[in-house]
Amino acid sequence: GVISGNIVNYSANDTRRVDLVFGVGYGDDIDAAKAVLEKVVANNAQVLEFPETTIAVVELADSSVNLVCRPWVKTADYWTAYFEITEAAKKALDSAGISIPYPQRDIHVHNVENTAT
Repeated sequence: GVISGNIVNYSANDTRRVDLVFGVGYGDDIDAAKAVLEKVVANNAQVLEFPETTIAVVELADSSVNLVCRPWVKTADYWTAYFEITEAAKKALDSAGISIPYPQRDIHVHNVENTAT
């Protein structure tokens, strides 16, 4: 058959950007959360110094303020860095008292009086 669509060959490049998103609570300090992520990235051996890592607010979501964390690594180190940074970020955010909220919904219950006679 014929393949329609684009094929991306990530192994063709020496470096690759890791795209991670971490949600923090609306009541948490964004600057503190960004500092935690900066430290996590700085302590990861796979992360390259250049291009620089981007850490920024990417979305004001329903249940969280989402921070994007985009370090660059050698292509061969992509998954190692992805897994290590994700785990280290969770532990570091927990240690700093920064919450990682889960989706929540408010349910409002209204009593309706029976008007039928």
